[in-house]
Amino acid sequence: MSLTQLSAITGFVAGVGGALLCFAAHYFNLTKIKPSFVLMIFRGDWKDGWLGIIITCLIYGVISIGVAFGYYILLKRKHSIIWGGIYGAALFCLVFLVLHPVIPTIQFITKYNLITILTEASFFILYGIFIGYSISYEYNEQQYWEKESH
Repeated sequence: MSLTQLSAITGFVAGVGGALLCFAAHYFNLTKIKPSFVLMIFRGDWKDGWLGIIITCLIYGVISIGVAFGYYILLKRKHSIIWGGIYGAALFCLVFLVLHPVIPTIQFITKYNLITILTEASFFILYGIFIGYSISYEYNEQQYWEKESH
């Protein structure tokens, strides 16, 4: 399997897993941000049920494919797990400091309580580490096997 295919799969899995983790955190009141805010353009009570959860997870999966390709393009050669954490922290800053005016249900970071901020920051960093480590590991493995075959 090519590295781009593995990156797409990694991104999709990270998005779906991250969305499920965020639903659990919202359920246990660790964050005030409901992950299904991506469904805000739709009407109806279905958004709060199982169908809303499934569609939200799929949307996050698709968005995360793009995020994974971003890491693939920028940082795939980096060997350290730190780069994934930095990538996740950069995504956190992008969403809560830059894109909050574009996303109506996301407020500026200072509008949230400390538990929400820490939970979201931790999730973004973990998300970045998962994507970063997975892509970098596969890239380095492929480089190793190419050297061995020559």
